[in-house]
Amino acid sequence: MGNFQERFYLNFIKDDRWMYMLDGLKVTLEVTLFATLLGIMIGFIVAIIRSTHDRTGKMKIMNALCQVYLTVIRGTPAVVQLLIMYFVIFGSVKGVSKVLVAVLAFGINSGAYVAEICRAGIMSIDIGQMEAGRSIGFSYAQTMWYIILPQAFKNVLPALGNEFIVLLKETSISGYIALQDLTKGGDIIRSRTYDAFMPLIGVALVYLVLVLGFTKLVSMLERRLNQSER
Repeated sequence: MGNFQERFYLNFIKDDRWMYMLDGLKVTLEVTLFATLLGIMIGFIVAIIRSTHDRTGKMKIMNALCQVYLTVIRGTPAVVQLLIMYFVIFGSVKGVSKVLVAVLAFGINSGAYVAEICRAGIMSIDIGQMEAGRSIGFSYAQTMWYIILPQAFKNVLPALGNEFIVLLKETSISGYIALQDLTKGGDIIRSRTYDAFMPLIGVALVYLVLVLGFTKLVSMLERRLNQSER
């Protein structure tokens, strides 16, 4: 197997093989960022519909559709959803961007979990806030937009940060559609050198550093939010 230095050189230095992981890291971060944004957008829309139904009894059909969406997405594996998105929904589309497919698949998947986070945030706001908004002449939509949602968003921001971290790790299955993300980059190195230890440990360490870094940022954000409430 050779010593550590030789294996490190073979796996990362020779032929600039470290570039496979660097390029894969860029794709992983790109997919994670845009999928998170899409998930937050979907999640807030679903959360508003469901919380509106819970408090007013309106939007019954939309609420039923949202419940079907939540049940299906949360009840099936993300990897299956990714494969369906690529091979079924976009199967007949030539030259479709795999990054786009991954963003849509992970964004829709994340949206189901974000929806419950945001719904809990909205329902945590005292009903008196809604009544106060309506008493000063705001419509239901205006009260929700100007009074309820800003407070709810502040409450769920740390949880959304954790969802970003979960999604970052979940994108490691992107290789199932031959998207060269970080994990796939490490697997390509393994296929070149026939040495599984170095590239896979390298990929694991990069993920670990990313998760620790983002976890630290989320913790700092929580502390700042707690300080601002005092």
